[in-house]
Amino acid sequence: FPLMNAETVESKQVKLPDDVKGKYTLLGLAYSKKSEDELNTWFEPVFSKFLVKPEGLMAGMGYDVHVFFVPMFTGVNAAAEGKAKKKALKDLDPQLFPYILFYKGELKPYKESLDFEKRDVPYFFVLDPSGKIVYATSGAYSDAKMDKLEESIVD
Repeated sequence: FPLMNAETVESKQVKLPDDVKGKYTLLGLAYSKKSEDELNTWFEPVFSKFLVKPEGLMAGMGYDVHVFFVPMFTGVNAAAEGKAKKKALKDLDPQLFPYILFYKGELKPYKESLDFEKRDVPYFFVLDPSGKIVYATSGAYSDAKMDKLEESIVD
């Protein structure tokens, strides 16, 4: 995965993939309003599957993965990044803050190395603990995509 400098809603710097090495990581990237809407279809299923820790008999059985949703602000849209961050701070559940990263910068390096040409769809990548992409998909959430994504995370 190419180097990406991003930051949380609360302006904490995160360097991908360097800061996530050692664990599997799920990244959802979107670089248009329409793709961001489709990215949002993944929120609930991803959080339920990977971030909610099972209790009772299943305690300790959950996944130990990093999860980040990354709206990308590039070109003329880069100016909207600050406004989007303020809106997220106001509108989002604070429990979600650590899982949302904002990227502001060039799109070209990511388009070239990640092969995401369709502007209006979100892209998902599973990185292994070394930061290498082991699975990629795109578009709105589906159970079939989630199954493949889950299979790629070998704990």
